[in-house]
Amino acid sequence: MDNAGYTSLTRQSGLMREMQMIAHNIANASTGGFRSKGMVFSEFVKKLDGGAPSLSMASGNAHFTSDLQGGMEQTGGSFDFAIEGPGYFLVETPDGEALTRAGNFTPSAEGELVTPDGLRVLDAGGAPIFIPPDATGLAVASDGTVSADGRPLARIGVWQPSDPNDLSRREGVLFDVTAPPIPVENGVILQGFLEKSNVDPIYQIARMIQVQRAYELGQSFLEKEDGRIRNVLSTLSR
Repeated sequence: MDNAGYTSLTRQSGLMREMQMIAHNIANASTGGFRSKGMVFSEFVKKLDGGAPSLSMASGNAHFTSDLQGGMEQTGGSFDFAIEGPGYFLVETPDGEALTRAGNFTPSAEGELVTPDGLRVLDAGGAPIFIPPDATGLAVASDGTVSADGRPLARIGVWQPSDPNDLSRREGVLFDVTAPPIPVENGVILQGFLEKSNVDPIYQIARMIQVQRAYELGQSFLEKEDGRIRNVLSTLSR
């Protein structure tokens, strides 16, 4: 394969990965707390020997996570929470701590505040949050302070990665960070609300069409280039 073929192939590979990413976003358009992903293309340029034109290849291996606020859905649930503005809830998993925007929590049989998957929600100090079984009149202030019967119990933590580029998706609505997360100053938590997915389906579908057309154009070029090479080989072999 010549340089033109390699250049087109790297571009096609990046477009294919972006198409898969867009499909994943659309599939999670109704997943609460989900944050859409986008592809970042970069260009690698190399100077060739002999005075030949430089070789440029596109790479689509990097991605970013959108930090746009998702819409708020009022549920009225005592253990439904949403973060208004930047930040994430911190949860404890078997593989270490993780961040999430999904705030549909519930007390476990032991009285600990957990996610639907049973992961413990951590407070502003990084400790589990305990809700007494006989607690009534549960209320959560905008700063995350949890109280029952007018007595403070804990404070739900709002966290963010020390480096925004350090955020990586683990699975679903969970995110990993390499460095320990840091508290968000003046984080705002809403009780009785859940954050919807921040995926814009119309934009994602429009982008899918653009990527599909770009991929088809690249495929057409590869087919024509393959035909050209075959014709050259056929002519030289005569």
